[in-house]
Amino acid sequence: MTLLDRITVNPLQCGGRPCIRGMRIRVSDVLDLLGAGVEVDEILSDYPDLEREDIHAALLWASRYVNHPRLSA
Repeated sequence: MTLLDRITVNPLQCGGRPCIRGMRIRVSDVLDLLGAGVEVDEILSDYPDLEREDIHAALLWASRYVNHPRLSA
């Protein structure tokens, strides 16, 4: 399993937004917490189903997402 395999998208879950390993924890939730300055250990404590690699996967997904070229007509 690669880090990005931890990110799942299901149109029937969380409005099709990317989630962590099929759970209802959205990538954006993790990123918002990190952006607010919440430490990784605190996030892991608050979300016991999360693993440290899930947070790394969320960051990698975000990096790839914002670096994706978009073409406009």
